[in-house]
Amino acid sequence: MKALKFLLVGIFFGIVLVKSEAVSWYRIYEMFRFQSFHMYGIIGTAIASGILFLQISKRGYIKSIKGAAIFVPKKENGFMRYIIGGTIFGFGWALIGACPGPMYILLGTGVWSMLIVITAAIFGTFIYGLLKNKLPH
Repeated sequence: MKALKFLLVGIFFGIVLVKSEAVSWYRIYEMFRFQSFHMYGIIGTAIASGILFLQISKRGYIKSIKGAAIFVPKKENGFMRYIIGGTIFGFGWALIGACPGPMYILLGTGVWSMLIVITAAIFGTFIYGLLKNKLPH
């Protein structure tokens, strides 16, 4: 029953992303060419919402599903790895026209070429898992 709730929230989120054109290749293309504010507005709203809810949960006003306090562990400093990882992520996003979440939404809307992208993403994740211990972190 709990999985059904998550599935319904995911379907609702997918509908919202499609209707807001956040999964549109043309909107993403406009964003990377700095021709439109549309995607920056969506991303900015997501960041602001994340900051707001994180601060509210840190103060104890929001609890987990089980009623426990939400704890966010401190991350170690690693400015360069975030710059490098973000750049690789951005290049992939610009090349494919979709970040990981919308890949599945686009597949659900009938963009069958996303099967190639999803397969490549899963394969890349597998390769990272094999090489993780050999990479500098």
